[in-house]
Amino acid sequence: MATDAEFMRYVAGQLGAVPQLSYRRMFGEYAVYVGAKVVALVCDNQFFLKPTAAGRALLGSPVEAPPYPGARPFFRVDEQLDDGEFMAALLLATEREVPAPKPKRGGQG
Repeated sequence: MATDAEFMRYVAGQLGAVPQLSYRRMFGEYAVYVGAKVVALVCDNQFFLKPTAAGRALLGSPVEAPPYPGARPFFRVDEQLDDGEFMAALLLATEREVPAPKPKRGGQG
């Protein structure tokens, strides 16, 4: 089941305080970015945060589940999604620990 656009708009609204927040639809689901870094996925109308030590510290004992079959576990965020202030802090803490994306190779091969 793909994520509803309405659910993604709700998530984006909850994360409105996060600077440089964006999201991109991918294969019926969404990748959530802070700047150039993917920090979360939204799959099947559920929010999955990339696992980091900072995220674990803020969430306490997070539920870990793969966002899609074959994926490594992410932190599944449920009730906290309604708390925009907490979610902003969670995404910013995660963004600080997620490595920057590798530069894309030039057109020469």
